[in-house]
Amino acid sequence: MAVNEMMKTLVRTGPGTPTGNLLRRYWVPILLSSEIVEPDGAQVRVQILGEKLLAFRDSEGRAGLISEFCSHRGVSLYFGRNEDGGIRCSYHGLKFDIRGKCVDVPQAPQMCEKMSIKGYPCVERAGIVWAYMGPPDKQPELPGVEWANLPASHVFVSKRLQECNFMQAMEGGIDTSHVSFVHKFEVDDDPFHQGTKANEYIKKDGNVTFEVERHEGGLTLFGRRMGEPDSYYWRVTQFMFPWFTLIPPFGDHALGGHVWVPIDDEHCWAWSINFHPTKPLSGEEMQHLQDGKGVHCEYEPGADVPGGTFRPKQNKDNDYLIDRVAQKERRSFSGVLGFAAQDASLQESMGPIQDHDAEKLLPSDRAIVMARRMLYEAAENLEQGLEPPALAAASQAVRSAGVLLPRDQKPQEWAKEHLRDATTQPVYTL
Repeated sequence: MAVNEMMKTLVRTGPGTPTGNLLRRYWVPILLSSEIVEPDGAQVRVQILGEKLLAFRDSEGRAGLISEFCSHRGVSLYFGRNEDGGIRCSYHGLKFDIRGKCVDVPQAPQMCEKMSIKGYPCVERAGIVWAYMGPPDKQPELPGVEWANLPASHVFVSKRLQECNFMQAMEGGIDTSHVSFVHKFEVDDDPFHQGTKANEYIKKDGNVTFEVERHEGGLTLFGRRMGEPDSYYWRVTQFMFPWFTLIPPFGDHALGGHVWVPIDDEHCWAWSINFHPTKPLSGEEMQHLQDGKGVHCEYEPGADVPGGTFRPKQNKDNDYLIDRVAQKERRSFSGVLGFAAQDASLQESMGPIQDHDAEKLLPSDRAIVMARRMLYEAAENLEQGLEPPALAAASQAVRSAGVLLPRDQKPQEWAKEHLRDATTQPVYTL
């Protein structure tokens, strides 16, 4: 099959599509819990996997996710009333609970059972409302990623709009060789990267060599650079099925990761996470995170309010505020400042959906090729009735690493012992 044909399948995620069916078999990050913080507060429009939905918190404080539109005449429930355990349509008074069940039809109470709308079960982890959007009898275990199961004080989460398909964005998270280029100068000054031995190794050796291991939960990427005279520096990145990535750590700074979730076929949410496994984030760290440092960003004015666009301040309409002076002075490799904006500027520059037939891949792209193939095979297999991989929470309990290993030691053997069950191990970082 031509690459372009495979990618057309992977970027189409609406209801009934092979990839859409696959992604709906996992818990999906929907929105920040803080966007619906108040019981009986204002409902929020969200679009996920091509579906127009409403999120709200009912009178008991439970998060709900339902179709945006009333079953009676198709009116948007955004204009309804959130009260007494559900959303009441402002047009004719039909009322729906957090699962989309119709609980009142004032004109014809006997019609309630026939008037229900789509609704999805929700859970809250790490300040995110997650929903399961697949077949009710196939609901998997709750998310097993480490950061989603830590105390709130240990985790910071943000999201930003990315104006390209989720695969294009996620592949940037899988591709770690770009760190030696587009992020090359940023790591010296950013508070979540500065002052680490990892910076020295990354800047000293841009000719990274990759080894990739496929396993039940996804892929482990081993990026080898020159370390000390008797060792290699290995940056170990994790891709966990179907859309999680973990960034190799830098010194004692907070660990980081991403989730890439389709809004529709040409836009996605780029979720960014920083966390400490065994201690709270410090006040200084929290301030930097809230200011958009590290993998986070600043937003356009008003974009980060509940139900807002969460569009970054640096975006394609202003050329990501590119600074050619900073580029010339080697304060920024591309002239775009900030990790998030640097990644978005390049990934969005390909267009909403890249022409994959025109790309010429390199050996360092092996992990991207494998991730595409893994997702495509899973989508095709699901169409044939075969269960998707990595539905068990334990398959996501892995960790990234930065480590020096003797030149004759296989990193795969080391990772199998030290990274698979993250909660029982220290953080391996340089």
